[in-house]
Amino acid sequence: MNVGSPVVCGFMLALAIAVPAAAQRAPAPASNVSAPSGYTLVWADEFNEDGWPDPRNWTCERGFVRNQEQQWYQADNATVKNGQLIIEARREAAPNPQFEAGSTDWQRNRQVAEYTSASVTSRGLHSFQYGRFEMRARIDIRSGLWPAFWTLGDVGRWPASGEIDVMEFYRGNLLANVAWADSAGKAVWDDSRTPVAEWGGADWASRYHIWRMDWDENEVRLFVDDTLLNSTDVRAAANGGGGARNPLRQPHYLIVNLAIGGANGGDPSSTRFPARLEVDYVRVYRKIADK
Repeated sequence: MNVGSPVVCGFMLALAIAVPAAAQRAPAPASNVSAPSGYTLVWADEFNEDGWPDPRNWTCERGFVRNQEQQWYQADNATVKNGQLIIEARREAAPNPQFEAGSTDWQRNRQVAEYTSASVTSRGLHSFQYGRFEMRARIDIRSGLWPAFWTLGDVGRWPASGEIDVMEFYRGNLLANVAWADSAGKAVWDDSRTPVAEWGGADWASRYHIWRMDWDENEVRLFVDDTLLNSTDVRAAANGGGGARNPLRQPHYLIVNLAIGGANGGDPSSTRFPARLEVDYVRVYRKIADK
């Protein structure tokens, strides 16, 4: 999920400012979740309180952010209802306050966005190094939609910061990716692509699934419903091909979003909106031996 510079949504930032700093960075409220054998739960959002996503856990990106995508990100498209985080993409006009007539910058040369959606991130609130990361969710796989659950490293410019795509879907394929930088600063990808048609297509996508990352100092392993999709040797992910800082050996923050179109997302023009990414929970566990 090639990345630009995230922008915190003004409304969600105002909410976060209203909460004391210590509360913003406190772990999510304790739940009755049973941790897998050998792990302890260190953070979770079960989305049990209706309203805006919990500002202790999430802020919201705003505007045209990355990948020449077609949606305008805004907080209005993210809500918690009936035990789920619902990110809704809509076909609706949103004016671009950064518009500049004649600009060659894709973030400035569109006067109006034709779509809106949301991207929530734990950046600046929660980041984690190693452990088991899980999301239970239902994704929409229709044309032009690009849902994702992914992480970025706290330090460095992309791709030297490191990126892990626990769940990414576009153009008929479910992806599980890891990225870092080569000696020229370009992205190196270790990726896996599985056609959703192999699992049943729309019928498979109509159900909830569990996406999981198991990450330690040696390996990143990415799963869906306990099926291994990709594994990456952490030692091989050093920026510049070796000897430099390894972005998979630093804390990463979380992002959950539903993008539309753009560099990879495909053509949404024939898709009926609204479209939804429905998230039951996001959890982070740590190996008990890794205290």
